[in-house]
Amino acid sequence: MEYQKCSVSDICGGCDYQGLSYDKQCQKKQERIEKLFRNIIKVQPIIKSEHPFAYRNKVQVSFGKDEKGKIIVGNYAKDSHFLVPINDCMICDEKILEIIRSFRTLLNKYHISVYDEKAGKGCMRHLLIRSSSIGEYMAVMVTGSPRINHEKELLSDIRKYNPELKTVIHNINNRFTSMILGEKSRTLYGKGYINDELLGCTFRISPSSFYQINRFQTEKLYAKAIEYAGLKGNEKLIDAYCGTGTIGILMSRHVKEVIGVEVNEDAVKDAIINKSNNGIKNINFVCDDAGRFMKKLAYDKEKIDVAVMDPPRSGASREFLKSLCMLRPERIVYISCGPDTLRRDVSYLLKEGYSLKKLQPVDMFPFSEHIENVALLVRRQDT
Repeated sequence: MEYQKCSVSDICGGCDYQGLSYDKQCQKKQERIEKLFRNIIKVQPIIKSEHPFAYRNKVQVSFGKDEKGKIIVGNYAKDSHFLVPINDCMICDEKILEIIRSFRTLLNKYHISVYDEKAGKGCMRHLLIRSSSIGEYMAVMVTGSPRINHEKELLSDIRKYNPELKTVIHNINNRFTSMILGEKSRTLYGKGYINDELLGCTFRISPSSFYQINRFQTEKLYAKAIEYAGLKGNEKLIDAYCGTGTIGILMSRHVKEVIGVEVNEDAVKDAIINKSNNGIKNINFVCDDAGRFMKKLAYDKEKIDVAVMDPPRSGASREFLKSLCMLRPERIVYISCGPDTLRRDVSYLLKEGYSLKKLQPVDMFPFSEHIENVALLVRRQDT
């Protein structure tokens, strides 16, 4: 697959595999997983993306000024505080890029200030744009100040130029932090969220909620997880690190009962609404740390037949894994965006009575070195 190399790839750092054909990228990812799991399992051929370009449904950029004092938007170069101006990006939703360019133009038009971290003064700090598969878009303006000058005019113009924007949110973050979003938000337009459709279900997406970023590959990833779960209809399933409840809701149609646990309060609120919107009655969501909650279940001697887990890149905590093994589910479906931590956690589970039966890489992040995997572990009969 031929493409023109990104003009800022050498300094942006957002794409690790610039200059490689898509087939070569997938080959490198396949080889990495095979090397990590050699002598343990034969890794399935990677599920490639039919759309390796313009796949990102979430983009966040920062604001700065050029030598002429004009506002620029972009990303900080890797391990630096140098802002790389970005006008185009081959892996981002095209409409998201249009919205970002519109904001840049209008911020210059209304002479809105840019936040200076050292001085702790100024207004515009970051911009977060999210999109859904049904064509809904969200914009979150992150500022260092509680007010935005010319707010009404800015909002009117941005909506006029981008009718796809279903909601615009103002988030305030004046802390010295690498975190994008602050704790206070107000909705300037719309409902404060957008909706997405996935495998026949509808899901609500809020600014801080976790949601898979690849609009084209997510259904393939979750379909594989459902397949590996091998559900018969009478199981009690736990969905750990459940986010907005996507996996648990999709699997609820195939089991007797689901418990979803997630530490992010906003995500749990969305999950509960998603449950209602989809008419699901056999799933309950709990706002708690996954490891702590699993420990409670283990001490209460709850019977769990199947566990599905989708932890952050850092993997599962030792407390979580220990409690999971105490619960002794027949099958564990582990969705992972961190191959090294997946290898670490699988090694623990292998020592605690489980066998790794299947391992499926899914390319969720073309042009990046990152790779998603779905692993199936089954409890050995002798344990």
